[in-house]
Amino acid sequence: MTINELLIGFWTLFYKEVLRFWKVAFQTVAAPVLTAMLYLMIFGHVLEDHVRVHGVGYTSFLIPGLVMMQVLQNAFANSSSSLIQAKITGSIVFVLLPPIPYGAFFAAYVLAALLRGLMVGVGVLLATVAFVDLQVAAPLWIFAFAFLSGALFGALGMVAGIWVEKFDQLAAFQNFLIMPLTMLSGVFYSIHSLPPFWRGLSHYNPVFYMIDGFRYGFFGVSDVAPELSLAVVATCLLAVAAITLALLRQGWKLRN
Repeated sequence: MTINELLIGFWTLFYKEVLRFWKVAFQTVAAPVLTAMLYLMIFGHVLEDHVRVHGVGYTSFLIPGLVMMQVLQNAFANSSSSLIQAKITGSIVFVLLPPIPYGAFFAAYVLAALLRGLMVGVGVLLATVAFVDLQVAAPLWIFAFAFLSGALFGALGMVAGIWVEKFDQLAAFQNFLIMPLTMLSGVFYSIHSLPPFWRGLSHYNPVFYMIDGFRYGFFGVSDVAPELSLAVVATCLLAVAAITLALLRQGWKLRN
C-alpha cells in the first residue's frame, strides 16, 4: 500500500468517525457541557466561600478538573460506542474489508475520539470563564495532558468496544470502571484533604495524574510533580495502545 492510499484510508475513516458524532452534536457535545455547568453551579455555589485549595478559590480549582473529566469521558464514549454500534448492526464489515492497516484504523478512531473530547473540554472552558477569572500558568502542560489523556481514553474506549458485545456490557464498563476512576481522581478535591490510606490509594489511580497535571497548567501548583504525572500518563497510553493494536491485529471479537 502506498502512502497516498494509506492516507486516503485513514482520512476516510477519520471523517466517518467525526461526522458520526458531529451530526448529533447537541447530544454529543452540548449535553456534556451542560452537565459540567451543573456540577460547577452546584458545587461552586455551595463551597466557594468555604474552601480554598492550593491558594485558589474552589470554583477556580474545580474548573480544570471538570474540563479534564469531560475530555476523558467523551473520548472514551466516542470510540467505544462507535465500535459496539458497528458490531451490533454488522456495519463493522465495511471497515474491516478495505485494506486499511491496523495502525491507521487505530489512529483514525483515537484521533476522532480525542477531537470530540477536546471540543467538549473547550466548550466547558468557554462556558465557565464567565464565572471566574481563570489564570493559565503553563499552556504547554495543559495541551500535553489534554492530548495524551484524551488519546489514552480514546484507546481505552476501543478496547471496551472490541471486548463488549452489547450496550449493557458497555454501560457496566462505564459505570464500574470509567466513572469511579474519574470521580475519585481529585476532580472535586485535593488528595491532601484525604486520610492517609485513601491518599496513598489515589496514587494508584492513573486519572489522578491526568487531573493533577492538567490543573498544574492553570495554577502552577499540583499535588505531585507534573513530570511524574506526564510520565505516568504517557506510559499508560503506550500500554493501552499496544493492547489495542494487538486486539485489532488478531481481529478478536471483530472478525467472528
